[in-house]
Amino acid sequence: MFTGLIQALGTIKPVGGDFWQITCVSRSETIIQDLTYGDSVAVDGVCLTVEEVLTDGFIATASPETLRRTTLAQVEIQQRYVNLETSLRVGGKVGGHFVMGHVDGTGRLISAEQTASSWEMTFAASNNIARYIVPKGSIAVNGISLTVAAYESELSQFTVAVIPLTYSETNLSHLVSGSWVNLEGDILGKYVEKFLSPGKLDHQEEITPAFLAEHGYL
Repeated sequence: MFTGLIQALGTIKPVGGDFWQITCVSRSETIIQDLTYGDSVAVDGVCLTVEEVLTDGFIATASPETLRRTTLAQVEIQQRYVNLETSLRVGGKVGGHFVMGHVDGTGRLISAEQTASSWEMTFAASNNIARYIVPKGSIAVNGISLTVAAYESELSQFTVAVIPLTYSETNLSHLVSGSWVNLEGDILGKYVEKFLSPGKLDHQEEITPAFLAEHGYL
């Protein structure tokens, strides 16, 4: 589990094969010193397991499913920086929101406009991700915890306001129009969807106002 607060930038070098072994080099000594064998680390929002710690990075393996669902296999990402975050420690601060590192799919940058106090960035999302997007809700873009400022359901597009610190210290500043990004919807929305979907509960009982009243919620 992560919080969506990026700790460092790095670069990746895939080895290839069905299971890609990825060597990640970080510009930050702090994040490397915090890693040990078997740790989880988010690479552009993708949770990977550290198999070997190097002096300037680490080695992890990405499965075919991970490569299919994320941007890690794209040539573009191999030519730019990736966001890095180590896993949340018990008792640690949660400054963003709970990010699982289980990417739901990819989206692409539509536009990025600088304002007086921030950058307004608009992204397009696929339908399987768009259903979890709500105004003022949380979303992870390349592992970055961001708040949805606006959402256009007809276009499946959402806009976020990015403060200068986040823009400069993450790889958002390296994106151009059309760049693909990893997206993860808020885990709370997924559980709400499951519980409210008729016929999907184990006991097959739909949650209705009557059900809530019977169980003391109204």
